[in-house]
Amino acid sequence: MASDINYQDGPDLSRRDVSPVEDEPNHSPASLQQTEYERIGGRTGSSFFQTIIHLLKGNIGTGLLGLPLAVKNAGLLVGPLSLLAMGIVAIHCMNLLVKCAHHLSVKMGKPFLSYGDAVEYGMENVSWLSRHSVWGRRVVNLFLNITQLGFCCVYFVFLSDNIKQVVETANGTTGNCHNNETAVNVPSYDSRLYMLFFLPFIIVLVFIRNLKYLAPLSFVANISMCVSLVLIYYYCLTVRHNIPYPINLPLAGRAVDYPLFFGTAIFAFEGIGVVLPLENKMQNPRNFPTVLYLGMGIVTTLYITLGTIGYIGFGEHIRGSITLNLPLCWLYQTVKLLYSFGIYITYALQFYVSAEILIPPAVARCGPRWTLMVDLGIRVALVALTCALAILIPELDLVISLVGSVSSSALALIIPPLLQIITFHNEDMKLWEMVKNIAISLIGFVGFVAGTYISIQEIVARNSSRHNSTYLNVG
Repeated sequence: MASDINYQDGPDLSRRDVSPVEDEPNHSPASLQQTEYERIGGRTGSSFFQTIIHLLKGNIGTGLLGLPLAVKNAGLLVGPLSLLAMGIVAIHCMNLLVKCAHHLSVKMGKPFLSYGDAVEYGMENVSWLSRHSVWGRRVVNLFLNITQLGFCCVYFVFLSDNIKQVVETANGTTGNCHNNETAVNVPSYDSRLYMLFFLPFIIVLVFIRNLKYLAPLSFVANISMCVSLVLIYYYCLTVRHNIPYPINLPLAGRAVDYPLFFGTAIFAFEGIGVVLPLENKMQNPRNFPTVLYLGMGIVTTLYITLGTIGYIGFGEHIRGSITLNLPLCWLYQTVKLLYSFGIYITYALQFYVSAEILIPPAVARCGPRWTLMVDLGIRVALVALTCALAILIPELDLVISLVGSVSSSALALIIPPLLQIITFHNEDMKLWEMVKNIAISLIGFVGFVAGTYISIQEIVARNSSRHNSTYLNVG
């Protein structure tokens, strides 16, 4: 491993005043519009296919497997319709973010802008916000770190829950998958010990610092997760063959549970943090809108179908991850292992966003002799932090809902519409667009408040119940 760390393969997401082409002559906005893509696309970067792989990997994770429980919270009719609406809005907001970043990069003479940079420059368009524009970038970077590291916390919980179930039921696992017998855990080691077991392996994974080198691993992970999803879909479509129809499931859930649906559903759209980094890494960023609509269209379709058939298949017994409902046979135990491998690789991609924000400023403050040590030290500390937080709240469904409500709603629904308003407000922006953007942001804010409150309330209630149960068992 070389001692000099090269960050030139992508943009520094933490600073607005650094450009990888500072030695080039200045370009006018008119010429920059032509050279912006050529400069980025002219270097070695991710291909169209590699970018789709990364986009799919950034969105198909634990959130997908938690959607059947989300549909249960919303209802058999309200849930899928809400997922469709949320998917359309989320893709629209991703596209808004990309358009605003392009517009501001041309205006400010920058070859690229990160999410935080775009918000900062956008705030400079508004006179009464310009003095505080730096806080726009800081707030976005804070939410990005909370979101991406929150995803990583969820991955620790997912890995521990699924591997724990496979290990504890190994003696009872058979080759017969036709009896629809779901796994019954035999208590052994606490799931938090499994998290500590995975810690060193994840640390080794995040030492890979270039997206290009992650692409082969992402491809293998995609294959394993695709195989797993096909088998999960198959089981969900056949599990109710001994249950009489019509399906007696509520079309609409309780209103108090809908915020939990919102948090889980918006968490599932995990890719908002990687949209601009992936575009900046692309060989030909002009093709990125095609990548975005194609990739996210596939993702939204998967969300709606799995959420619906998963809830129909397991009904009121659905758990925080549908893999935990799969039967006790080797085929579906293998499914859990394959999907766990995919989540393991996905950890590195989600971690990459926070690493690009936090590590370059720290590296810039130390000498070349300590560059490698500082870089690796921060990576180890961040992974250890996500593991510690997962140990504190080992409830998969509630961690997903909390992370989604707190930060995913802000980044995916609240900020992009407001960014378009402050970016184009003095450029003949139509009234209906402004009203539409305000409405999206308000919906996101309501979901943020209600989802966070209900998630925390449920976490406190479950912790109290667990402690009371432990006390009674000891007594």
